[in-house]
Amino acid sequence: MKAVLQRAAEARVVVNGQTVGQIGRGLLVLVCAERGDSETQADKLLAKLLKLRIFSDDAGKMNRSVQDLDGQGACGGLLIVSQFTLAADVSGGNRPSFTGAATPEDGRRLYDYFVVQARKLHPQVETGRFAADMQVHLVNDGPVTIPLHIAPDA
Repeated sequence: MKAVLQRAAEARVVVNGQTVGQIGRGLLVLVCAERGDSETQADKLLAKLLKLRIFSDDAGKMNRSVQDLDGQGACGGLLIVSQFTLAADVSGGNRPSFTGAATPEDGRRLYDYFVVQARKLHPQVETGRFAADMQVHLVNDGPVTIPLHIAPDA
């Protein structure tokens, strides 16, 4: 699985003019299931992003995860958005190929699984809408953007 994490001051997803998911401070997580991915990759990706220390502590160093944003145990939000285009391959020309992306059925299954697991482990989880035409609004804090990849054999 692939993900792009963006440290957010705030973020929201709009579908057909209506906000379907919104967070304040936290992480916007753009996630893509690839061919060969399973729940194992989803679990590893989730564990990594929940513990990734990319938020500043009182000294201004990246020492806090989304789960301990204020140092007092308060969590930031997660806004999880499916984005199959993270599987784009442009090595063969100027038009992206998406053959590396999971099938729509597998992509939905793994996205739904990822969201369910995130909700079990984190108190504030919002989502976009799978396969919808979404507008994602983000105030990127920093900016901080981190790509993550968990290979199928990992």
